[in-house]
Amino acid sequence: MDLKGGGELGICATSALGACDVEGVWMPSFWFAAAPRGEPALSPVCCPQVLYQVEGFVDKNNDLLYRDLSQAMWKAGHVLIKSLFPEGNPAKVNLKRPPTAGSQFKASVATLMKNLQTKNPNYIRCIKPNDKKAAHIFNESLVCHQIRYLGLLENVRVRRAGYAFRQAYEPCLERYKMLCKQTWPHWKGPARSGVEVLFNELEIPMEEYSFGRSKIFIRNPRTLFQLEDIRKQRLEDLATLIQKIYRGWKCRTHFLLMKKSQVVIAAWCRRYAQQKRYQKIKSSALVIQSYIRGWKARKLLRELKHQKRCKEAATTIAAYWHGTQARRELRRLKEEARNRHAIAVIWAYWLGSKVRREYRKFFRANAGKKIYEFTLQRIVQKYFLEMKNKMPSLSPIDKNWPPRPYLFLDSTHKELKRIFHLWRCKKYRDQFTDQQKLIYEEKLEASELFKDKKALYPSSVGQPFQGAYLEINKNPKYKKLKDAIEEKIIIAEVVNKINRANGKSGQIKSEVPLVDVTKVSMSSQNDGFFAVHLKEGSEAASKGDFLFSSDHLIEMATKLYRTTLSQTNQKLNIEISDEFLVQFRQDKVCVKFIQGAQKNGSVPTCKRKNNRLLEVAVP
Repeated sequence: MDLKGGGELGICATSALGACDVEGVWMPSFWFAAAPRGEPALSPVCCPQVLYQVEGFVDKNNDLLYRDLSQAMWKAGHVLIKSLFPEGNPAKVNLKRPPTAGSQFKASVATLMKNLQTKNPNYIRCIKPNDKKAAHIFNESLVCHQIRYLGLLENVRVRRAGYAFRQAYEPCLERYKMLCKQTWPHWKGPARSGVEVLFNELEIPMEEYSFGRSKIFIRNPRTLFQLEDIRKQRLEDLATLIQKIYRGWKCRTHFLLMKKSQVVIAAWCRRYAQQKRYQKIKSSALVIQSYIRGWKARKLLRELKHQKRCKEAATTIAAYWHGTQARRELRRLKEEARNRHAIAVIWAYWLGSKVRREYRKFFRANAGKKIYEFTLQRIVQKYFLEMKNKMPSLSPIDKNWPPRPYLFLDSTHKELKRIFHLWRCKKYRDQFTDQQKLIYEEKLEASELFKDKKALYPSSVGQPFQGAYLEINKNPKYKKLKDAIEEKIIIAEVVNKINRANGKSGQIKSEVPLVDVTKVSMSSQNDGFFAVHLKEGSEAASKGDFLFSSDHLIEMATKLYRTTLSQTNQKLNIEISDEFLVQFRQDKVCVKFIQGAQKNGSVPTCKRKNNRLLEVAVP
């Protein structure tokens, strides 16, 4: 504040040395002069004249907004208006008086100054080359006016009189430490000592710089430019050094790779030469052996011919010769097999010795076991991962299975196939209801009893076991039968009974307990005939065994077998044969099934030949 004569208040936004410009924000410095109240204040200084009116300044500063008005504006439906009056929110009622414009301005300036204290100030002035804001136009008078108005010449003189550059010791040392051998690459002492050693090494005159408490000050910009030029040249030298070291490493790596490749190629060449030499020696030995054996055989033959001149001698010589040929061939085959085995063994030992020599300095004595276990584990892991992506469908009838990748995994591959099949069969069975499980259990029982034994079985596989073929509950014809039976009906079907006298068909009119049934006999043909053998001496066996014909033979025999097993805990004997004996009253009759053409199509026929034979012709 400066008081001038005349009692006037002058405000001038002049550029001074104390002005701050941080991140594009320019703060001018002010000076004030007192003026009478109610009169305008003029300031005839270097800047253009500005007119201020201070009437009602205090009243204008006290621009309080009543709380009810703020609440009314906060309740407005427009989002923008509501956001401009957050103090009207009833949930945030504050009994304090709202801040005035002056206090708000003061708080804003304090916040700005706190932010500016954390920044690094830079002196920046923007000069407009012309008033048209056009390119390639330079107005000299306008630029000179701006320079005089901003006081740039005075600032430049002040800067030249002091230090043009200042910087903290740590960033200065970090930027220029590569210019001195003592500070490069790392300086272990204080940053100021490092900067002193650096400037002494560069032989910069003492009058060009000065040390402060936390910064270094450089007077002449040329000194700073010289440092930057030296640093640029040093960076180029360091880049060249890095390139040299990298190229050397790359050449050494290439040389070591070429050396290793040469060693491998030489080893393979020596191996090939030794193999060729061995094959040549082997073939020569075989030729010599063959000539010696031939000479011995011929000598022996001449001696035998000389000693014996008879037919027996010739026969003996021929037999000996054939034996010699056979033994020679046998020895040759044995020798070839032995040589092949020897080559494989020698090659395996040589490879093992080579690997041990190569890795002896890197591994311990059990490295082979570790490598084997790791390789085996990796192969098994790879095998299971591949099997995961090649799994067949979950259908139990799908017989597809991925091929075996390795021979030693043959047993594991088969066991995994078996376990997977059992698992998907279980998953398939878990979907069944209780009724479906009962049907499939009966089908499985039928498969164990009749598969590959009865020719009628394949045609019954696709037919579900229904049991109730008569519809007793709906048909009034069988009402008396339903009322007479109290137990659960397992199967109800119309079957034909073969007459004991002449083989004609009739109707069943008797009941037989399960305990009296001893055996069921049937043929292996594609027919529905079966015989029910009864226990001798029982009431049901008074007329002998029964011979029936049914369209659902497989189902009836299976249900009879399962019911007998559940009621008596005994397995019912089911005999499958093209000839079996049945008891008709006091006579035993042989039932024989033969192949023959039928007059009535594909229906089998029965014919009683005599008292002991009953023939069944099956198409």
